[in-house]
Amino acid sequence: MQHIAMLGGGFIGRFYAESLQGQRSRDKVVAIYARREETAQKFAADYGCSFQSTDMEAVIAHPDVTMVCIALPNNLHAPAVALCAKHKKNVICTKPLGRTAAEALQMMQQVEEAGIFGGYLEDLCYSPKFLKALETVKSGSLGRILWAKSRETHPGPHSDWFWDKEQAGGGCMLDLGCHCVEIARNFIGKDVRPVEVMCWADTQVKPIDAEDHAIALVKYENGAIGQFEVSWTFRGGMDLRDEVMGTEGTIWINNFLRTGFEMFTTGTAGDYVAEKAESNAGWLFPVGDEVNDLGYNHMFTDMFRAVEEGRDAAETFYDGYVVNAILDAAYQSAETKQWEPVQLPVWRGQEGLSQVSGAVEYDADHYLIKEEMTHYGKKKLILKEKASGKIIEREV
Repeated sequence: MQHIAMLGGGFIGRFYAESLQGQRSRDKVVAIYARREETAQKFAADYGCSFQSTDMEAVIAHPDVTMVCIALPNNLHAPAVALCAKHKKNVICTKPLGRTAAEALQMMQQVEEAGIFGGYLEDLCYSPKFLKALETVKSGSLGRILWAKSRETHPGPHSDWFWDKEQAGGGCMLDLGCHCVEIARNFIGKDVRPVEVMCWADTQVKPIDAEDHAIALVKYENGAIGQFEVSWTFRGGMDLRDEVMGTEGTIWINNFLRTGFEMFTTGTAGDYVAEKAESNAGWLFPVGDEVNDLGYNHMFTDMFRAVEEGRDAAETFYDGYVVNAILDAAYQSAETKQWEPVQLPVWRGQEGLSQVSGAVEYDADHYLIKEEMTHYGKKKLILKEKASGKIIEREV
């Protein structure tokens, strides 16, 4: 059983608490840190915390606390992790881990040197649909993964600090791209090195210094491509979609806007519908169990079991650091308008991979390019002659 100190009593802290205590959980949020006294008091009352404070160190160091959950603005992650390392408290941290890869690497090293558990709360890598898709990919049903694309767009975040580039570290790319990058890494293989990034990013709508729309390609050492599309300018709610393409199959996932639950209401008694929903009237697309469908339940189960079993969680501080490194390259590419290398001074995956040939043997003299059944009942083959390189077709 984990006794948790929640750092942050706002939107994400409450989402986490709903997951931790919303059903018959044996884990308990026992302490709350918030920057404002009234926030700490309200959170403590709502979730039954026995200790509350506006002093972060006092909450982390509390003797009842066995696990610290960081649900704070991005600029406060590093000081919070440093205090966890100081007091030897296991820690789990919301995404992104850092504002930069250097910041994330420092946090990872502090946790490892202190000998404490560090879990990266990348919830969208724990959603039920994602977990099923990842299981399918790992079973080989899609063959060799060639391309993994993830999209997260909505009208913009819920708190003021997200819109402040200094506090947040960036705009929609850091806020949403961290999800998309890690989703693609899982599908392509987290031990496959990301090599370089090409990115477009701009501020199209919002009166802010950071980007509100971005698209990027991430090239991996084995030739696979990751792609992300992120925006704070999308209208119509929150759009979470993933696509995976392999040599033997394809997966499409729609996580949020089209879940099979549709309803119409005039809005007479309407209230909250789903995260980032822009209306409570008309045709709406509610989410049946938002906390579960966004991956929080599976995520915390993995984190706490990992601590108890003495193993790493599926998502670690190392993963958060790699994600930050990829996003650093994306920001650099958006400035230079060219491919930029991913700088990973610490890399724990495979080395020296090369792109796998896609050539499929047909017979001793030919490669198979394509085969299909025609409407007139014959099978057509497109072949390449090995000796001459000539492309030919046959009907059989």
